[in-house]
Amino acid sequence: MKKTCEKTCGLAKMPFEHLKFTRHWELSEATAYQLGQCQGLVDALSRVPLGPKTKQELKYVALAKGAQASTAIEGNTLTDEEIQKVLHGKPLAPSKNYQAQEVGNIIKAMNEIANDMQPSPALITPKLLRRYHYLVGKNLSEPFNATAGNFAQSQRIVADYRCPPPGRGKNQVEGLVKRLCQWLRQEFRFESGKQSFSDGIVQAIVTHVYIEWIHPFDDGNGRTGRLVEFYLLLRAGVPDICAHILSNHYNTTRPEYYAHIRQCQNEGQLTSFIAYAVTGFLDGLNEVWDAIADELLKRAWRGYVYDKFAEIKWSKPTFKRRRRLLLDMALFQQYDIDSIQLASAKIAREYAKVNISTLKRDISSLIEAGLLVEDREAKTMSANIGILVGLGFG
Repeated sequence: MKKTCEKTCGLAKMPFEHLKFTRHWELSEATAYQLGQCQGLVDALSRVPLGPKTKQELKYVALAKGAQASTAIEGNTLTDEEIQKVLHGKPLAPSKNYQAQEVGNIIKAMNEIANDMQPSPALITPKLLRRYHYLVGKNLSEPFNATAGNFAQSQRIVADYRCPPPGRGKNQVEGLVKRLCQWLRQEFRFESGKQSFSDGIVQAIVTHVYIEWIHPFDDGNGRTGRLVEFYLLLRAGVPDICAHILSNHYNTTRPEYYAHIRQCQNEGQLTSFIAYAVTGFLDGLNEVWDAIADELLKRAWRGYVYDKFAEIKWSKPTFKRRRRLLLDMALFQQYDIDSIQLASAKIAREYAKVNISTLKRDISSLIEAGLLVEDREAKTMSANIGILVGLGFG
């Protein structure tokens, strides 16, 4: 009866033909081009001068997104607000202690991995995998069904996939992990010091999938695989504010993620999964670049406003009120006469003290100074940020 069930459920495919430990993928022209775009963005992001505060804020965003994504794939339901509390060490309701511990473990693991990158990044070894698994499962009780840091003690079935059995044989967990680590060294040549950026990214993706397939632990395999992927992205030169991107991509496209893993397993190739992952990685890098570009524009606008005001002779109260108005406006928003005086709480308080004529005079003076631009037909105005990006109106 057992054999019949295994055949019907598609579980009798032994011994794991999809674990080829060879280069069973091709990079299409489109994927190779996208990897080139990724490298260009990573190079640009690595050179952007960011203040310590901005960099720390971006790192917090990356940690929160990465931890949420990696645990949400496994069923963790903490909200963005709750993740932020965990990130900053604030307690949640007792009923959410387990989920908070899950997320906290990933945040601590990502921090540890990022801090351990220097001076010499490590190779992927069985010991490293066990270490990352320990970080995933530390202090987790049930329903975490594994001993943190130990390889699997039983054979698992995930959906219709029978995972490799425990043991050190060629087609058993520890034997397969050893083969994986040896093959990664030979295939991707990190030790030679000549590994290309593209090969580093592909290695991160391929390693993640192989860990999913080998399923070396009784629980926590997905989170461990994504930590390894996070580490390999850092090792390839991806900034820490971007190394969460693939985990986030897998989470936001979860059905597609599982479908690609299954497709590659059935077809015995990784081409489609790599293409799917690289597309998401490029999209995520573009999002980070846009966020940083916006931050740099805000910084440039602030500097421009201060420089411009140094040239203008207005009375002190008028000077401060008009400058505050410009600095508190959202840079990409159109305002009418009513909404502009509510651009911020400070602005609302300032203009509550004066009449509408004062507001109109302020707007006229700022338009004349080239700091505001007016849309007469729509009867709106906005900060003249175009002057900083080659689209100035004045």
